Amino acid sequence: MSEVLNVEEIFASNLFTLGKMKERLPKNVYREVKKVMDQGGELSLAAADVVAKAMKDWAVEHGATHYTHWFQPLTGITAEKHDAFVTHPDEEGRMLMEFSGKELIKGEPDASSFPSGGLRATFEARGYTAWDITSPAFLKEDATGVILCIPTAFCSYTGEALDKKTPLLRSMEAVSEQALRIVRLFGNTEATKVVASVGPEQEYFLVDREKYLKREDLIFAGRTLFGAPAPKGQELEDHYFGTIRERVGAYMKDLNIELWKLGVTAKTQHNEVAPAQHELAPIYETANIAVDHNQLVMETMKKVAGRHGLTCLLHEKPFAGVNGSGKHNNWSLGTDNGVNLLDPGDTPNENIQFLLVLACIMKAVDTHADLLRQSASDVGNDHRLGANEAPPAIISMFLGEQLEDVVRQLVETGEAAHSIQGGKLLTGVSTLPDLDKDATDRNRTSPFAFTGNKFEFRMVGSADSIASPNTILNAIVAEAFCEAADILEKADNFDAAVHDLIKKYMTEHQRIIFNGDGYSEDWVKEAERRGLPNIKSMVEASATLTTDKAIRLFEKFGIFTRVELESREEILYETYAKTINIEALTMIDMAKKQILPAVVRYTKSLADTVIAVKEAGADASVQAGLLNEVSGKLAEAKKALTALEELEKKAAGIEDQKELAFFYKDQIRAAMDALRAPVDALEMLVDKKVWPIPTYGDLIFEV
Repeated sequence: MSEVLNVEEIFASNLFTLGKMKERLPKNVYREVKKVMDQGGELSLAAADVVAKAMKDWAVEHGATHYTHWFQPLTGITAEKHDAFVTHPDEEGRMLMEFSGKELIKGEPDASSFPSGGLRATFEARGYTAWDITSPAFLKEDATGVILCIPTAFCSYTGEALDKKTPLLRSMEAVSEQALRIVRLFGNTEATKVVASVGPEQEYFLVDREKYLKREDLIFAGRTLFGAPAPKGQELEDHYFGTIRERVGAYMKDLNIELWKLGVTAKTQHNEVAPAQHELAPIYETANIAVDHNQLVMETMKKVAGRHGLTCLLHEKPFAGVNGSGKHNNWSLGTDNGVNLLDPGDTPNENIQFLLVLACIMKAVDTHADLLRQSASDVGNDHRLGANEAPPAIISMFLGEQLEDVVRQLVETGEAAHSIQGGKLLTGVSTLPDLDKDATDRNRTSPFAFTGNKFEFRMVGSADSIASPNTILNAIVAEAFCEAADILEKADNFDAAVHDLIKKYMTEHQRIIFNGDGYSEDWVKEAERRGLPNIKSMVEASATLTTDKAIRLFEKFGIFTRVELESREEILYETYAKTINIEALTMIDMAKKQILPAVVRYTKSLADTVIAVKEAGADASVQAGLLNEVSGKLAEAKKALTALEELEKKAAGIEDQKELAFFYKDQIRAAMDALRAPVDALEMLVDKKVWPIPTYGDLIFEV
C-alpha cells in the first residue's frame, strides 16, 4: 500500500506565507508589511532588516544555503543568480549566515545579456531587481541544494521595465483604481481595491526521454520539424479524459506534491485530446501570483519529468496532425470585500452594475482586439491558432444565449425585460437526479468566452508567459472603466445616464459578439464584413504595440512608455527571426547528417536487391518501382535542402530586424515546409529499421 499523503501538512511548506510571517515577525513589523502589501508604499529599512532575518532563518531551517532574486526578463522564462548567505568569518574563523534588508529589497544582476530591444547597449551592464512584496518568497529544492527565491521586478539603470512583472503590477493598479470608481458609483464604499484574478489551465505533452534525445528537432526547437502521421492519431477521441497510464500517473503525483509544497493550488489533472497530451489546472489567484505560479508550474513540469525518464514538451505544436497545446487564461475582477464584478446573478437583465461592466469589456475588447491578439502571439502559437483545435486568429466574444439575448434587448429596445433561465435537465433515469441546467452552453471555438462569472481567454500559447495577456486585459478594461466613470460621475441623473451608456456601448460594439462556430470559413468572411481584424501571425501582430492608439492607452495609465513599447516590438521581431533560424538550421543539420544519408544507404540496398532479383531471373519490377519512388523523393528533398540553405545565406545579410522577421515568415518557413514534405513521404517508404529518428508512433504512443 502506498504511503498516505497529508496534503494539508505539505501545502505551502516551502512558501514564506503571511502565516509564517505573523509567527516570526514582531507585531509592529508584521503590520507594516501587511499595510504595504494591501495599500502600497515602501517598507522601512529597519523593518526590511527584521523581515530579511526572519526569512533567512526560516530558509536555513529548511536547509537553504543560498538566496536569489527570482525575476522574469523578456525571454519569457525566469532568471536567477544565487548568492550564499555566508559573510566574512569572525575572529575565531566561524562562518556567519547573514541576510540584510538591503539585500532583500534590491539586487543588481547583470542586465546586458537579456533582451532589451535597444534599451540597453551591450556594454551597459547595470540592472536592478526589486522585491515584489505581494508575491511570497519560496524555496526551490533540486540538485543545486535548497535556494530561497525572492520574486522581484527587473528594471534597467535608467528605469525602464526589462521584465514581464513590472508592467503587470502597473496594470493591476490601473484596473483597480478605475474599477473602484465604477463600484463607488453603485454605492460600494467598503471596497478599497479591485483585484484581477486568474486561473491558467496548462496543457503539455510527455514523451519518453530516450526517444526525445534521439531527435535534434525536439532538443533544439521543442517541436518535431519532420514526421509523418502515425496510423492512429486522435480521431477516436479515446485519449481525452481517458484512464491515466501508470507512468504518467506517477509523474502527476510527484508534480502535484512539488507544486503543493510551493503553495501552487494544482487542482485538476486529466488526459487531453491528443495522444501523450495532458492538462493541469489550478485554483484562481491574484493575477500577479498566478503569473509567478504558472512559471513555477512550467519549470516544475520539466524538472519532475526527468525523474521519471520523461520529457515535458510545452511547445504549442510539437506534433503536426494532432492538437497542439494552449493555456486557457481564466480572468475575473473582484473587490476586496467579496463582490465579483463579473457575476451576473440570477437575473442579469436587472443587474445594472454587471451590465455596465460587461458593456465596458465589450468596448475594451472591440477597441483593442489587435492588442489582445498580440498578447497571445508567440512563434509556436502561429502553428496552432486557427486550426481545428484552438480559437481562430480573429478576436471575438462569446456571451452565451442568456447574455446575448439581454444585449439584443438593450440594443433594440433600450430595455431588457427578461433573461433566459436554465431550467432542469431531465436524465430519464429514476436513480439519477434531475440537474439544474445553466442558462447557456459553452463555446470552445471562441477566443474570449464568458463562462458564468469570468472570461476565458483561450488563445494563449502553452509555453508563453501569461503576464502579457493579463497586462493587456487589465489595461484595456481600465481604459473603458475610466471613460465610463468620467461620464457617469458628472451625470445629473445617474440612473438615466448609466442606462444610456450601457445601450451606447453595447450598440457600438456588438460586432465583437459571436456565438457561432469560430472554426468555420463563414466566420472568417463574416468577421471581415464586420471589420474585425484578422492578424494571422506573430510578426504581423507585433506592430500593434506601437500604434498611436496603443501608446495613448499605455502611457495614460503608466503601464508602458513609448520607449518600452518600441523595445518590446523590436524584441518580438528578433525573437521570431532567431527562433525560425534555429529551426531551419536544425532541419538542415538533420537532413544532411541523418535523414538523407540513411535514405542513400537504403537506395543502395534496394539497388542491390534489384540486381540480385534480375540475376536470379525473377521479376524485379516492384523493387525497381520502389527504388525509383524513393530516389525521386530523395532528389526532391535534396533540391529543397539546397534551396533552404541558399535562403539562410540570404537571411544573414538582412540587418533590419522587422524585415528579417518577415523574411523568415514568408520565405524561410515556406522553404522549410518544402523540405519537410518529401522527407515525411520518405519516412512512409523507407524501412523502419533504417529510419534514423523515432517516429510519431514511437513518440506519442509509447509513454
